[in-house]
Amino acid sequence: MLTKMEFFETMPSSKTILTAATSLTASVILFRSIASDLVPEQLQLFFSSRFQKLSNRLSSQLIVVIEESEGLTLNQMFDAVNVYLGTKVNAWTQRIKVNKPDEDEELAVTVDRYQEVTDYYENVKFTWIMKSRGIKQSEKSTNPKTELRYFELSFHKKQKEMALKFYLPYILKRAKEFKEEKRVVRLHTVDYNGTDYWSSVVLNHPATFDTMAMEPEMKEELIEDLDMFVSRKDYYRRVGKAWKRGYLLYGPPGTGKSSLVAAMANYLKFDVYDLDLREVQCNSDLRRLLIGSSNRSILVIEDIDCNVGLQNRENDNDTTEDDKITLSGLLNFIDGLWSSCGDERIIVFT
Repeated sequence: MLTKMEFFETMPSSKTILTAATSLTASVILFRSIASDLVPEQLQLFFSSRFQKLSNRLSSQLIVVIEESEGLTLNQMFDAVNVYLGTKVNAWTQRIKVNKPDEDEELAVTVDRYQEVTDYYENVKFTWIMKSRGIKQSEKSTNPKTELRYFELSFHKKQKEMALKFYLPYILKRAKEFKEEKRVVRLHTVDYNGTDYWSSVVLNHPATFDTMAMEPEMKEELIEDLDMFVSRKDYYRRVGKAWKRGYLLYGPPGTGKSSLVAAMANYLKFDVYDLDLREVQCNSDLRRLLIGSSNRSILVIEDIDCNVGLQNRENDNDTTEDDKITLSGLLNFIDGLWSSCGDERIIVFT
């Protein structure tokens, strides 16, 4: 039997171990390079997918992907998770994003990309991480987004039912409560230069129904109509209509049309989306803008009679309908199928 001294004397030196490791690494790299050149790409993908499936079967973890949007539709679950995880920032969090818009009293804190966040619900561990990937754009695409953000939620496979039926709905509820507590009315305008369809600022307009110079009967009638609108979700569902309301405000400049919109927004705590049709390139953009607006909002289309020269259906021989804004496209936007892609929306024409 070897003594301890003899055992250490027979061990290879660190230099020998390092040389062997380097040689092994070089051999692996050379083998992968040769395999990449000799093995067809389809066969490589086949073995890679088989290996991935085997790994997934052996793993006890399940991963749920929550993308920022699905086609043209923004994902409310993504927004809720982003808000919820901002409340989970603690001393162990290494990367956070901090934003303070003008007029906001408090900082808005969210987790940054690739920051792992651990959460517990009913003593079950859930792990979150935000990632992103690039989006390939076609030459004719009018979509300004160049990347798609998404969350990955991982947990034990046996907790799948709890995650989908209880944990994620709980996050939706908590995020909604948090946003209602912190809610400020915002004014959104079209933005083709950013990564979103709208850019926003805080709407700090002092107009209220108490300060509006209106006929008392008309003011009371409008307030009652707004209250009835926001409380009749079940009614709109029952009769099969989109949950929206339309108003037409008319009068010369300076008669208080914009102030009335601000008073409505302050009363309902609804965001305002100011749509200038001259900023919209085609019907496709019009649809994206509608879908990109949030529920519980007021869409304002000002000077509809002179804002833009709308094309008639009869005059679209040279270009397709999606290459410009048409009257039919605008009508479908406000009262057609696309207008039902959202709830609790008010449309105001001036």
